[in-house]
Amino acid sequence: MMGKLNELEVRIQYQIEITNRFAALENLGDGKDIKRAWENIKENLRTSAKESLDLHKLKQHRPWFDEECLHFLDQRKQAKMQWVHDPSHSNVANLNNVRCDASRHFRNKKKEYLKARIGGLETDSKIKNIRDLYRGINDFKKGYQPRTYIVKNEKGDLVTDSHSILDR
Repeated sequence: MMGKLNELEVRIQYQIEITNRFAALENLGDGKDIKRAWENIKENLRTSAKESLDLHKLKQHRPWFDEECLHFLDQRKQAKMQWVHDPSHSNVANLNNVRCDASRHFRNKKKEYLKARIGGLETDSKIKNIRDLYRGINDFKKGYQPRTYIVKNEKGDLVTDSHSILDR
């Protein structure tokens, strides 16, 4: 994100987006409820960044997460924003329904993905493809592990700073 903000055109677009959103916030009220005001500010910053900086990328460690899941996330965010702007009983009920639907959809997608992977492991077992079978089993046992970028310097100390790693 910071790399994109260094570009002049993107930075100007982001500033315009933020000023437009905060101009709309000034008309909301006198700010009696601080939590609601903070939620509005936070959501406006996120939405501005999403629209102007294209922060709409899918995470790589969730292969079952697709565009349909992204649509459910957007629905949930919109329901939450409606609730933040107007915390009436109907908006609370709508938010709870949308949350339940989104969670149910995510669970089902994950189950389908795991069933497909297990089916692939079964076929590997049936056709005696042992290497892929054991790789798949190890992936299940280990789960997701983020990469760590750590090297040792000349003294033997661990270095985690990206510039120091590149120099090394």
